[in-house]
Amino acid sequence: QLQASGGGFEQAGGSLRLSCAVSGRTFSSYVMGWFRQAPGKEREFVAAIRWIRGSTSYSDLVKGRFTISKDNAKNTVYMQMRSLKVEDTAVYYCACGTRYSPRPLDYDYWGQGTQVTVSS
Repeated sequence: QLQASGGGFEQAGGSLRLSCAVSGRTFSSYVMGWFRQAPGKEREFVAAIRWIRGSTSYSDLVKGRFTISKDNAKNTVYMQMRSLKVEDTAVYYCACGTRYSPRPLDYDYWGQGTQVTVSS
């Protein structure tokens, strides 16, 4: 089970931190990803992290502004979002899969989503 939280309203240039609490199984061999979906658009990849190795990847749209991280002891994945832009407005989802991939289809488990709204 994945539980996302931390969304909210922020002005452009501000920061937010999203959390994704993982429970119910051992995710040591998995990849955790963050995706987002804006109204009328397809779900898109934001960032991913390998649970064991800790290696990360980012969409070019957020590289240098967003940072994905994890706390193994807390079974939680975070995404620190800085220098937010209006176009970052979307519902953000955390997901878990076995492939280090930017494709939503490669992720098997999804959280419920948390809304991020950035105003100008």
